[in-house]
Amino acid sequence: MGILGSLSSDQLQFFNSQGYLVLESFSSAEDIESMRKRMEELLDTFDCSSTASIFSTRNQKNTTDNYFFESAEKVSFFFEEKAFGDDGNLKQPKHLSINKVGHALDEIDPVFKKFSSTERMSGLLQSLGYHRPVVIQSMYIFKQPGIGGEVVPHQDNSFLHTEPRTCTGLWLALEDATVINGCLWAIPGSHKNGLVRRFIRDANGVHFDNPSPLYDQKDFVPIEVKAGTLVVIHGDLIHQSFENQSEKSRHAYSLHVVDTLGCKWSEDNWIRRATDLAPVYSS
Repeated sequence: MGILGSLSSDQLQFFNSQGYLVLESFSSAEDIESMRKRMEELLDTFDCSSTASIFSTRNQKNTTDNYFFESAEKVSFFFEEKAFGDDGNLKQPKHLSINKVGHALDEIDPVFKKFSSTERMSGLLQSLGYHRPVVIQSMYIFKQPGIGGEVVPHQDNSFLHTEPRTCTGLWLALEDATVINGCLWAIPGSHKNGLVRRFIRDANGVHFDNPSPLYDQKDFVPIEVKAGTLVVIHGDLIHQSFENQSEKSRHAYSLHVVDTLGCKWSEDNWIRRATDLAPVYSS
């Protein structure tokens, strides 16, 4: 990495060609420990009897409710599908039952805000051609041991759409991510094929405008990374992750960024903000 996180010409060429980029040692061990410790504190104070909202990419339409919609401007907690028994009670402690926490950690919590708005992050986004970038969504993902849910093949631009499309995913490994505990998988170069479908919110709730294509799993490659590595994901890249059936978790902090200069936020996105977002990175 160069000054302020600026990408080299080789890194930009790889990203433009493959649709993703792996940046090792992007975050320090101290930053990782700070975010993990802060999340433990948030979970300690979370009253799991107040909500039983479940996150699932396989059943997204039916698990998207008002609690999910309101999370756009809050720090909200979502359980794994397999966290509850037939009696409706958690099968294990809440710390091992949460799928993710989101979607405004970068705005509300000072620890996550500090990491999300560093000069290094700003330099990275400048390298990618952003003029007035804004974090539109942030979340802490647990990929719990034994029950960490599958994330089906998708494109980030399906959910966070602008005209023209500008979404980029920034996925920071807070623990080592391997094929055993549910690392990311991607189809290299698939971002060049354009957007295949949208996740739309309208008077009828939320739904996809087209069915999901069938993908050949042989086209996917695993993105195994060490803790502290940042994976940059083009908004049109097809990517996924499998269930975590191992005994080791796979914590990650994920940001999604869009540009606010020369493009328009699509009003039928699931995220609807009560107030306009201000850019958090200087150009």
